[in-house]
Amino acid sequence: QVQLVESGGGLVQAGGSLRLSCVASGRTLSSYAMGWFRQGPGKEREFAAGISWSGGLTYYGDSVLGRFTISRDNAKDTVYLQMNSLKPEDTAVYYCAAYLKARRPFNSDYVPNDVSSYDYWGQGTQVTVSA
Repeated sequence: QVQLVESGGGLVQAGGSLRLSCVASGRTLSSYAMGWFRQGPGKEREFAAGISWSGGLTYYGDSVLGRFTISRDNAKDTVYLQMNSLKPEDTAVYYCAAYLKARRPFNSDYVPNDVSSYDYWGQGTQVTVSA
């Protein structure tokens, strides 16, 4: 089992940047593909970005493509989400999530983009972008 703790959220003006971090404990992060999801007020939780266990493959939701960058440092058991050119519509609670790669032993680079596939979730960090 792994525990995930997000940090780095806050209030920022439109056009600004934030860097979110997600630190894992309990099990090495290299056992997991990782995803960042977000849930805005009155909205469903949506996929923002995902990264394979090695960091070699990354995926992004259409609404953040070109503005957000996901990365990871397995030696530090940490995943990052660099968010640039932030917009008010990016306001949401951001969650990191872990997908156990051993669930697909013949495709260890698989990165899900749906909420139901992930095994573990952090508690979330609030990002608020003012106009």
